[in-house]
Amino acid sequence: MMKSERTIGLFFLCAAFALSEVASFNVFSSSNIGPGFLLKKCSTTSLYGGAASETGVDSVREALAKLVRDKQCGPILVRLAWHDAGTFCKADGSGGARGCMRFEGEGEAKFGANNGLDIARSLVQPIKESLAQHMSYADFWALSSIVAIKEMGGPDVKFRLGRKDAKTVKESVEEGRHPDGDKGSDHLRDVFYRMGLTDKDIVVLSGAHTIGKCHVERSGFEGPWTADPLKFDNSYFVDMLGKKWEETTSSVGNPQFKDASGSTMMLISDLALMKDPKLRPYVEKYATDEKVFFDDFAIAYQKLIELGAKDLQEA
Repeated sequence: MMKSERTIGLFFLCAAFALSEVASFNVFSSSNIGPGFLLKKCSTTSLYGGAASETGVDSVREALAKLVRDKQCGPILVRLAWHDAGTFCKADGSGGARGCMRFEGEGEAKFGANNGLDIARSLVQPIKESLAQHMSYADFWALSSIVAIKEMGGPDVKFRLGRKDAKTVKESVEEGRHPDGDKGSDHLRDVFYRMGLTDKDIVVLSGAHTIGKCHVERSGFEGPWTADPLKFDNSYFVDMLGKKWEETTSSVGNPQFKDASGSTMMLISDLALMKDPKLRPYVEKYATDEKVFFDDFAIAYQKLIELGAKDLQEA
């Protein structure tokens, strides 16, 4: 296995479920991109939600919520928005939420860290075309993730409109801006500090690993972090502190950890949160108080998915 395939593992890189239903959805092309981001009247019929004579954010939310319930695809929608925004660089303003992955087979869509996200894009595209034609892709993917978090039992995250999509694939950033699952806290700080985020943000946003699982064909790692990968709670932190973690490897030989039962896993980057003396206090706090975790996550996640965006408006 090539090194680039071994190291692309972490955050939401592997957080989605394989969905056989996806085969019936056509992957969209950049020719479908709408020019603006404000929601306008729409008279088309949606695969999820029926006819919509006047489309607004609420209609899009309802359709997305139904999709998440029907397809149990919440984790991969979170990963899609995370990886769209998580390329941001505070120093030069490059990257951020710009919908660059909509250019299929090019630019950011080809990143190893984005393996499998074509599934997410295909799942939500019918809703984009029928009910959210005039939202930017960056706005739409951000909203999809917010709805998914709520549907899985997580906190309400504030949504604002106004992210502007990249005009061409040439606006894609270089590969390598997402975190790697086989590295420790120094690497995490390099990645998160580049985005203008903090130690607290590192820990609380890592808490999204309470949902989803790793797929070896996408990241080189495999298995769920928690016993219920479709439930958004603080189990990730509870298990990190409460279980004994043994070194093991994935079926393709990449290092990871397993609990005594072998039913859940952690990555090197996960357990780095517990080992780092400045990060561990946040782990302990979120393990003991789910409400604090939810409150802090809602703030940090909004910050993440708004990276690079300006002049956002209340939805």
